[in-house]
Amino acid sequence: MEIESVCIVGGSGYVGRSVADHLAASGRRVRVMTRSRPRAMHVTVLPTVELVVADPHAPADLDRAFAGMDAVVNLVGILHETRRQGFRDCHVELPRKVAQACRRAGVRHLLHMSALGADPKGPSAYQRTKGEGEAAVREAAGEMPLTIFRPSVIFGEGGGFLELFARLVRALPVLPLAGARARFQPVWVEDVARCFTAALGDAQTFGQTYELGGPRVYTLEELVRYVAATLGRRRAVLRLPAPLGQLQALVLEHVPGKPMTRDNLASMRVDNVCANPFPAVFGFQPAALEAIVPDYLAGSVARSRYGRYRHYAGR
Repeated sequence: MEIESVCIVGGSGYVGRSVADHLAASGRRVRVMTRSRPRAMHVTVLPTVELVVADPHAPADLDRAFAGMDAVVNLVGILHETRRQGFRDCHVELPRKVAQACRRAGVRHLLHMSALGADPKGPSAYQRTKGEGEAAVREAAGEMPLTIFRPSVIFGEGGGFLELFARLVRALPVLPLAGARARFQPVWVEDVARCFTAALGDAQTFGQTYELGGPRVYTLEELVRYVAATLGRRRAVLRLPAPLGQLQALVLEHVPGKPMTRDNLASMRVDNVCANPFPAVFGFQPAALEAIVPDYLAGSVARSRYGRYRHYAGR
């Protein structure tokens, strides 16, 4: 199936920037739907990209944004609830509305971002609503080709995951850590974007759900220690028992930016690890965290760009 035009819902966010970059590089016409034009101005430098300022929760705005599009990519998701945005609205109701609007607009392929661990019976509200969202988008999509992605935690420049640890390592001599033994399989944002781009219009991906993870599994403690070593800092990590971990999460969810919440901690009760190898259909192997992180963790934008180019050139 030939896909020449794509609308990205959530295209001004962290993953959205990389997906827009890859789609533009592939020569496709890209429409980025955003609530705020200033927040999305960075994508306007990409060739073939246009911005549409709209409310993704408004069916009429979705109809306008999807008009004339061959495919739609939904990347909207939140890690923390706020007064303005709840898990159910973002993870369940919005995917349903997006799929319904796709059918009205005659969209030929819908790609939906879920999350590893999505499960209507999961221990956290995040996981439960992600799981319910998958069911909602499948039901609303009907016979329209649909592909779902479930990435583990995503790392990369500006992503905030490892940068948060870097800030803590720089600021604290001892790092108290809740969920220290929780297991993750971090995947590079550029590899996630590459999978979305490769899946477009590929009949092999229709109706499929793909788990995306990097080549190695780490505990949370191992990730924190790796960041400290990369920055050349010797830091003690204090593993918190469950009651103190809950107390830490309770405190941190009231700190600006919410570094951790009790719901995040509940998610860590389930290993964030892929059940199968990286999907062969995409034709490449994911980058190792160690091959990418040192280039951007030091804060050099130019060096992080070089890391991306070097990695792709070696494939």
